[in-house]
Amino acid sequence: MTYKKISKQGADRLAPDAAKAADEGDSPGMEQRHVGIGTSKGFAIGQAYELVRETIEHETQELNTSNIEEEVERFRIALHRSEKELKKIERVTTRKIGKLYSDLFQAQIMLLNDPSLIGVISRRIRAELKPAQLIIEQEFEKHLKNFINSDDVYFRERAADLHDIKDRIIRNLHVRKLHSWVPEGVIVVSHHLSPADIILLSRSNIKGFATDTGGKTSHISLICKSMNIPIVVGLGSFAQKVETGNTIILDSSEGVVITDPAEKTIEEYQKKRESELRREADDSMLAQMHSSTRCGVKISVYSNIDFKEELDRFDATGSEGVGLFRTENLFLDSMKTPTEAFQSAYYTEMAEILTPKPLVIRLFDIGGDKLIYSPVREPNPNLGWRGIRILIDVPEILHSQLQAVVKSNTHGNIDILLPMISSIEEIEFIKVELEKHYSQISYESDEPIDKPGLGAMIEMPSAVELIDEITKIVDFISIGTNDLTQYTLAVDRNNLIVQDLFEKFHPSIIRQLHRVITTAQKNHCKVSICGDMASDPLALPFLLGCGLREFSMVSSDIPSMKSLISHYSIAECEELATQCLKLDRASKVKATLEEFRNRH
Repeated sequence: MTYKKISKQGADRLAPDAAKAADEGDSPGMEQRHVGIGTSKGFAIGQAYELVRETIEHETQELNTSNIEEEVERFRIALHRSEKELKKIERVTTRKIGKLYSDLFQAQIMLLNDPSLIGVISRRIRAELKPAQLIIEQEFEKHLKNFINSDDVYFRERAADLHDIKDRIIRNLHVRKLHSWVPEGVIVVSHHLSPADIILLSRSNIKGFATDTGGKTSHISLICKSMNIPIVVGLGSFAQKVETGNTIILDSSEGVVITDPAEKTIEEYQKKRESELRREADDSMLAQMHSSTRCGVKISVYSNIDFKEELDRFDATGSEGVGLFRTENLFLDSMKTPTEAFQSAYYTEMAEILTPKPLVIRLFDIGGDKLIYSPVREPNPNLGWRGIRILIDVPEILHSQLQAVVKSNTHGNIDILLPMISSIEEIEFIKVELEKHYSQISYESDEPIDKPGLGAMIEMPSAVELIDEITKIVDFISIGTNDLTQYTLAVDRNNLIVQDLFEKFHPSIIRQLHRVITTAQKNHCKVSICGDMASDPLALPFLLGCGLREFSMVSSDIPSMKSLISHYSIAECEELATQCLKLDRASKVKATLEEFRNRH
């Protein structure tokens, strides 16, 4: 059998990191770019600090019936020391970024006190006359193997938390000191970092983190995002290629770490930083003003958020409300569904803080590449059991969340958003269930409660085809451009091999956006956009030209987007949109948008 020679483009796609390294030089002292996953925004220039874990050798001492109880006691003391450490970290975390994240460490503390874990390890030490370290490693490895080999990204990334507990117990077994100090203002580089590492090391005013392991939904990524610390994860073997004291540039926005940067590159990033500081100062003044175009048309700008702690910085950004609250992150500390009481208290607090501003609560969008409710093994999770499908199939999840949302809507500022809608039947099913819960709760309540508005995510081609019917039976729609692009182009947005094919300015995408926006307006249905395109400066004038008047994005992007909005008039944006919709290639669309931006 013969095969055609693979093109250079194909070779680059199959080995993107290697191709980039080859293109940009492998020689020592030459600038090199290392590609990983950026999970927050921002960049840092500074000295690397390589955080190397101390290797604890396997114990070889012989045990017998006369000293075996001493070994069991060593194990119990190690558990106690580990618990004390985690309680301290839990307190620091609560103070820094709130209780939801500190619950991560509470879950670890509960595992340390798990009678079955303690019992199994203690019994094995006594029965086999083996050192505690060996038994601990064997017991944890059983569970770690299942997590690491899982097809589900959620389980693979949670393995890091289990690994952290194991290492903590073994370190305390040998009474080794916790590494919680590094020099001020460095960029920490390590093969692996735990959530506890991030919390403790952040006290040294760390500029950023770079790790070989980790993913977009790993706990270290979520924590850094919450603390506004740049981090690049998933760098492979990067930690082996850098030494403490090396100057590096960490660009979390692009998911890149640059080693041995040339003077020109350093100057470019320094100028970029100075420009950002000036822009942030200007934008912060505009942020407090109402957003409108140059011709006076009002544009509403809302926030996408993951946790209620983000509301603390809300007013400074000029956000007009929450356009998307991703509730699936409430699964963060457990595989169990958050209770109705927990959800109700959480949503109520958010609604009270925001009132009279709106709060759009998206029902649990679990499964696929997000956090998952059940360990179901699927050959292709993104095309499988996720979103609205899980909610309909597992009534206890849906009912507890609907009840919690309805009970929380005492201020009348909460709306419900349905994820991954592909049919009219799905919407009608939820409408019936919502009406049942609302009727019961409003009847039993001592105070009046408004029924939440109901909206649908438009993120599948099937929903676009049904957009006329959908916008006649819901109160609003929100366009999720990330999944819409993924499903339309059949490109997994988390697959590095085909990532260059994930093109949001593909003619098919922009034509769908235009169709959805204009149809919603015709049917007097509110429409917003909440995907990454909402905060893309290049896409902004096109979307305004299509008729979009509501945007939802990361709060930190709002000031700059408000500033850009003020530079455009609707008439010229409409002309731009008409021009773009006639084009047949993404490259032509982007060139047209860039030329328009340069003129303004």
